[in-house]
Amino acid sequence: MSQTESSNNAVSRKDSMDQCFLPNFCGLRMVFVVVMIAQLFAFLVVLIPQPANFASKWQDLGLISLYVQWCALASSASLCLLKPFICHLSQRTVAMISYLVVLLVVLAVSELAYWYVYPGATSKMTHWSFVLKNVAIAIILTGPILRYFYVQHQWRAKVRAEAEARLQSLQSRIRPHFFFNSMNTIASLTQTNADQAEAAVHDLADLFRASLADARKFHSFREELELCERYLEIEKLRLGERLQLEWQISEIPLDSYVPPLLIQPLLENAIYHGIEPRTEGGTITISGKKENNQISLTIENPVPISKDETKSGNSIAQDNIRSRLTTMFGRRGVMDVSEKEDVYSVSLKWPCRNEFDEDTDH
Repeated sequence: MSQTESSNNAVSRKDSMDQCFLPNFCGLRMVFVVVMIAQLFAFLVVLIPQPANFASKWQDLGLISLYVQWCALASSASLCLLKPFICHLSQRTVAMISYLVVLLVVLAVSELAYWYVYPGATSKMTHWSFVLKNVAIAIILTGPILRYFYVQHQWRAKVRAEAEARLQSLQSRIRPHFFFNSMNTIASLTQTNADQAEAAVHDLADLFRASLADARKFHSFREELELCERYLEIEKLRLGERLQLEWQISEIPLDSYVPPLLIQPLLENAIYHGIEPRTEGGTITISGKKENNQISLTIENPVPISKDETKSGNSIAQDNIRSRLTTMFGRRGVMDVSEKEDVYSVSLKWPCRNEFDEDTDH
């Protein structure tokens, strides 16, 4: 199987898992939540009856907690193992299968508890009354819990759809404003250097294809650099030796994944506001590194000597990039802007991840 087929299969499996309303019971956070809720339920079982001999009920807390935890964790483990096999089914079918699985788990644990863990129950109730009572409680509780998971999944799907629509809108606004300059450059090259003109057309097409791509899809840092290089090749045709570049990004993994067109608009800003206004041009420095599973990247460009040469509109692309980072990474996506003496600096930070990393909170 080729790498492309493997990637497509991985995407398909991830999409199927995302469409299933069952949460990730295999995740540590979900296991912790299940344990805490189960223990709270055990406390309720102890407190609600209020028997005359109140101290004796507390003595049974350990056994009750053990039973409830077994039911909760065994049900979670079963749904965790079952989810990959049923996630492609309809939501109603998933709910019915999950409901039956939980009831079967409670039935099995009740049998074990009656005969081996809680023999004291034999003196208080019959075998079937003990088992049926526990199964009845499971019937009452499991339905609302599954309904809660379904409603929460629908809410998250709605929030995700709104976020993706906003993200697509933000990305679609990122259009290289050098388009007309590029077309004029290409037009002039068609008479003097047809090969360069053809290469520039291909570079321009790749940039616009990237800007129209699905905003939800990540691509590798290597691909982002290739887009930046294509953009810079077009600008070098126009600016020549006035545009100098200094790359210091060897510490950033090329196979890490980033949102498309994250860096190119900032390079565009650096050229438009820092290089073009200067007769002698200048040097743009791109530096970055990976530290503590976080990638940081800084783009520095010279500030025009005369403030009269400064162009307006610098914040539009920056606001778009900042909004995209926030939408895709939350508080883990950061963008800072600073100006010191004759250097303007834009710094980005985002978590280092691969294409199919999942949010463990889901």
